Amino acid sequence: MDSKLLIREARESDLRAILRLYSEAGIDGGKSFTAEEARAHFLLFSRYPNYRLYVAEAEGAVVGTYALLTMDHLAKRGARAGVVEDVAVAPARQGQGIGRAMMDHARAQCRAAGCYKMTLSSGLPREGAHRFYEKLGFEKYGYSFFIRP
Repeated sequence: MDSKLLIREARESDLRAILRLYSEAGIDGGKSFTAEEARAHFLLFSRYPNYRLYVAEAEGAVVGTYALLTMDHLAKRGARAGVVEDVAVAPARQGQGIGRAMMDHARAQCRAAGCYKMTLSSGLPREGAHRFYEKLGFEKYGYSFFIRP
């Protein structure tokens, strides 16, 4: 991993780079925000108390990103859980430990928040991502379902 890698909360000035990462990773479904739409949405979710968007920065460039939501439950005696979403690393920088560093960072954030688990989901076709998550120690657990409202 790049010894000069910094993982920090995203800033508004990072949005263009984040949108580029989403597009390169294919996780925006071809429906990316415009810069102005992204800015409005960023301002909206930046007010959420337990949602954070992070970037990995190396040599002044954003090379990775992920989002983390920590939420409390009424079940499980109020246990808190972390949910990781929208993980992306610049294709030219994959295999350099950036994704691992971001997931280590997410785990540390979850531990600090008192989470009993950290979960993420990944689309079925993303087999390389699945192998990566398993290599980090993630285990398949249950099923993930979705429906369009």
